Amino acid sequence: MTVTIPLSTPDTPADPVDPTASPYQSYVYGYPHKTAYQELEPRPALRELWAGEDRGALSLYAHIPFCEVRCGFCNLFTRISAPDGLTGAYLDALERQARVVREALAECGEAPRFANAAFGGGTPTFLTAAELSRLCVIAEQRMGADLRAIPLSVEASPATVTTDRLAVLAERGTTRLSLGVQTFVEAEARAAVRAQRRADVEAALGRVRDARIPVLNIDLIYGITGQTEQSWLRSLDAALAWQPEELYLYPLYVRPLTGLGRGGTEADPAWDEQRLRLYRHGRDALLASGYEQTSMRMFRRRGAPVIGDDEYACQRDGMVGLGCGARSYTSRLHYSFDYAVDMREIRGIVDDYVARPAEAFARDARPLDGRGRAPAPPRVAVGAPGRGHGGGRLPAAVRH
Repeated sequence: MTVTIPLSTPDTPADPVDPTASPYQSYVYGYPHKTAYQELEPRPALRELWAGEDRGALSLYAHIPFCEVRCGFCNLFTRISAPDGLTGAYLDALERQARVVREALAECGEAPRFANAAFGGGTPTFLTAAELSRLCVIAEQRMGADLRAIPLSVEASPATVTTDRLAVLAERGTTRLSLGVQTFVEAEARAAVRAQRRADVEAALGRVRDARIPVLNIDLIYGITGQTEQSWLRSLDAALAWQPEELYLYPLYVRPLTGLGRGGTEADPAWDEQRLRLYRHGRDALLASGYEQTSMRMFRRRGAPVIGDDEYACQRDGMVGLGCGARSYTSRLHYSFDYAVDMREIRGIVDDYVARPAEAFARDARPLDGRGRAPAPPRVAVGAPGRGHGGGRLPAAVRH
């Protein structure tokens, strides 16, 4: 059984009943969006959630909710910078959580085995090299994941892929590094509230290639203010010069509670047409350059190594999530920590997580009503006041 979430693609209207509706309302998800989660009591123990589950090929995910800046389009769970000591305290809490989760999984029978791992955020490479090493130790020694023997994917930004951090990731067995470049055009980067110099981006890509991580993915965004077909193709050409194994092309969305969202999120048919036009230009350019399209957004260079299982499905394959904003999947329930977009809410959630004692992690999920149905997504915009989770905090569990 799967949760049905309304989806849209660039070539199909978001709502077939309303042909004037913008197809660019939200990303297309292959899993329940956070707005599909609900908070209900009582909260079951982790060992109850995982009892009877197949734990022979789990995914491990660790969420690092820190970034050096917050891009204007970003509505992910991340806070800007970190006061002295916060990242270390966060890893302390992550280790407490990992110990409790591992014990709960072991109580269900045989020790869990992990088939792949990922560090996301936020920006995991916001951590120092020593902190990244500690994160890997937590995954290996506390959770039992053999990072050098399984696919390990890490999200990164150009400003944080320093040589020492990359050395740690490469030595620990990272097989895929995803670099959020978004654009090689400096004026477009400023328009997206993501100030970066092209020279710095190129230098970062050079360091990644020197680290010899098997798969480099580059994220690019189309639809940025001031972007033209010519400037979009310049960004694509600049990315292709590095021969990345993967490229992701994302349309720009303007979401509530983001920097760009302060200017409004009304439909704009001309902008919709521009994004569709840029998508097609990008798709055609990559196909002509020897890439294969594997999804609406993902393109893989023909002959590049395939890291991990392309057939992963959250409705079938289990995942254990650690950290604020992380979600976990069993075959019967998806559960998550509290999630927010508003920065004040995010800071509060991170502070609460860091202060949690180990025993508080033994009950991670909030179940649904027991009827085995996925809840309808909330009818209010994220962060709408007066509807339970003010300031953008989202609920915490979905059953399927």
